Amino acid sequence: MARVSVDYQDHVAHVTLTRGDKMNALDDAMVKAIIAAGQEVAASDARAVVLSGEGRSFCAGLDFASFMQMGDMNPEDWLMTRSHEDANEMQEIAMIWRRVPVPVIAALRGHVYGGGLQLALGADIRIAAPEAKLSLMEMKWGLVPDLGGMALLPHLVRSDVLRLMTYTARPFGARQALDWGLVTELHDEPLAAAQDLATEIAGKSPSAIRAAKRLIGVAEHADRATVLMTESRESVGLIGRRHQMEAVAANMAGRTPKFD
Repeated sequence: MARVSVDYQDHVAHVTLTRGDKMNALDDAMVKAIIAAGQEVAASDARAVVLSGEGRSFCAGLDFASFMQMGDMNPEDWLMTRSHEDANEMQEIAMIWRRVPVPVIAALRGHVYGGGLQLALGADIRIAAPEAKLSLMEMKWGLVPDLGGMALLPHLVRSDVLRLMTYTARPFGARQALDWGLVTELHDEPLAAAQDLATEIAGKSPSAIRAAKRLIGVAEHADRATVLMTESRESVGLIGRRHQMEAVAANMAGRTPKFD
């Protein structure tokens, strides 16, 4: 059965986890479908993405029964292989949304646990229902967060908060998540709010939005000199593109282009 649907409307890609009867828990088919959806959207002309889950929950984490059926697979072969640039397949469910070149907005409701939370962290922006429950659940099973969370969380929360979440595996509410910086805002209808925001972003310059996402990605990790140079490089590209487009428009209209 299909695990993820992708629909396009007005330059917005709507990516929906479609395993609502299982709270969109992550089995092997779901993992592969999420990555495939991200790759499809990245290659499209979408200007923004809304990521959501059908039913009562965004994603309740790993479907352990499904992964236990993989039985004899060597964990080292499964987890140590860098199958997607710098990530393994499981980590890519979060990292693919950072690779998508346009803004991704996650609409969160119900359970956002374990791998589901780490999936949501891959989005640029997270809008949560006030009653949503979040957790890094891995310690409950004697594991550590290993689906990309540790590459993303240190840029969102303080070290002590990260350690508390990881060590205890406690569920916490959306309002606490907002205070900690894990979600961007709360909304009674997070999907509708995410769709409205995606539509607003899709109305901006597509090239400038893509440049901004690239620039922010560099700014979060690089040294100051690299960030300043990247600012300049992206601006040069955008200004050059604007002038080129104005020149083409002027030529089509039979007039001499004028630039500010």
